[in-house]
Amino acid sequence: MLEKLIAVVAAWIIGVISTMGYGGIVLLMAIESACIPLPSEIIMPFAGFLVFKGEMTLWGVALAGAIGCVVGSIPAYYLGMFGGRPMVEKYGKWVLISHHDLQLADRWFAKYGDIIIFIGRLLPAVRTFIAFPAGVARMAMGKFVIYTFLGSLIWCYLLAYAGMKFGQHWEDLEVYFHQFHIVLVVAGVIFAVWYIRRHFKAIRRVHHHDHH
Repeated sequence: MLEKLIAVVAAWIIGVISTMGYGGIVLLMAIESACIPLPSEIIMPFAGFLVFKGEMTLWGVALAGAIGCVVGSIPAYYLGMFGGRPMVEKYGKWVLISHHDLQLADRWFAKYGDIIIFIGRLLPAVRTFIAFPAGVARMAMGKFVIYTFLGSLIWCYLLAYAGMKFGQHWEDLEVYFHQFHIVLVVAGVIFAVWYIRRHFKAIRRVHHHDHH
């Protein structure tokens, strides 16, 4: 089931990039950065494969990815800025952003300041949600854009570079990819289960406190 889902997502991603070129990369990475976990680990390596085939350039691909990240992060930023805390408290449990995650993001923010936006962009999963606390914290927009851009550029470049290097083995890789996907899916499922359990524990804890 999950493998089918990933195959569908992968096929869709490949289709979008093949049809829309650089614009497709911008679009996909924008979605990935707007708190919707689309796997950039499929998007960028495939773009790198097209670089290997000579259809795109590595810098072009990395730039398109980074621009997409900025485009997607801005709505998430404003969502944090205008909706802020109350919105997360209200709807967070539906999108699985818990108090804990927000507090963690806030703490990181307080501790490391704006640079966490740059670092956060280099971490899988974190990168999808990091824009939100920046908005809550009302980080300076210019800085936010620059850090998002730079962090994303490195991330996109590395993933695309990997795709390019493996380019000549892309066909052989498809076999591995399926196995690799299984590993990713298993890891993803374990993470999701742990995340959701922790999430509900956190909600229970909160309710628990309310009763005392």
